[in-house]
Amino acid sequence: MSQITEFSNQDPNIIVGISDGDDAGVYKINNELSLIMTVDFFPPIVDDPFTFGEIAACNAVSDIYAMGGIPIIGVNIVNFPKDVDKKFLVEIIKGATSKAKEAGFSIIGGHSIVDQEPKFGMAITGLIKTGEQITINNGKPGDYLILTKPIGSGIITTASKEKNISESILKNTIKYMTQLNHDASHIMTSLKANACVDISGFGLTGHILEILNASNLSAIIDSSKIPTIKGVFDLAKKDLVPQGSKQNLEYSSQHIKWGKNIQHHEKLVYSDAQTSGGLLISIPKEKANMLINQLHSAGIKDSAVIGELTKNKNSKLIIN
Repeated sequence: MSQITEFSNQDPNIIVGISDGDDAGVYKINNELSLIMTVDFFPPIVDDPFTFGEIAACNAVSDIYAMGGIPIIGVNIVNFPKDVDKKFLVEIIKGATSKAKEAGFSIIGGHSIVDQEPKFGMAITGLIKTGEQITINNGKPGDYLILTKPIGSGIITTASKEKNISESILKNTIKYMTQLNHDASHIMTSLKANACVDISGFGLTGHILEILNASNLSAIIDSSKIPTIKGVFDLAKKDLVPQGSKQNLEYSSQHIKWGKNIQHHEKLVYSDAQTSGGLLISIPKEKANMLINQLHSAGIKDSAVIGELTKNKNSKLIIN
């Protein structure tokens, strides 16, 4: 990756590139307009193909929303076995198309290859006014951190593969994964949030650390304020946890001072790899209540203040 970085950011019109480690790349077209570009794809995490397509589209476009942008076009990325009925692929694409329509962007093409394991995702391009992109490196001491969706989807979808959860828990989780971050993004940009990241593969702890490292800050998190999906702690106790979430915890714990009362299964939940997770927004303290109120009014009822950014300390991240 370091070798790629050496030649990737040479163009002066690249505002956000590989070396910045952000959710998406930003390329300046002119002084008024810039492009935001991102890509993501992965294997099915639910059985229903239409729902998988919905989740994949929500997950891919979330990076655009995290940067404060407006998605305009997307292309599908398809890996599909040659011996599986194409009707399943049709349903996946229908699901993705339905969410693209809801988000207001057009799917203008795509590419497919034969693969033993099906995978689906999208490359999406968005627009933003030059200089108004919301990045991970602009958090300020005293900012409040607000999370817009509950966490736990990685553990719950892993448990569902082993038929170890109730239908209601999975249905509730799918509700969150098929919820676009469009409204949350619009609200945070209107209030001029300082920084943002969407919660995905690195888990909540890993993505908090992204903001802290990029902004050269520390943070204090109140674990009792972190919204979680109902049932996830019980599943974590049973060790129905994906390997990626365990690896997240192993990495992030090197930089975290954990409260003495936080148990191992709780740490796994806070590090759980998410798909189509919420936004983690860093916003000045005086705007936090306004942000929460507007999010709740928009139907994003689980939004909560979970912590605060501080000046750099010996402990990068404190979770009590």
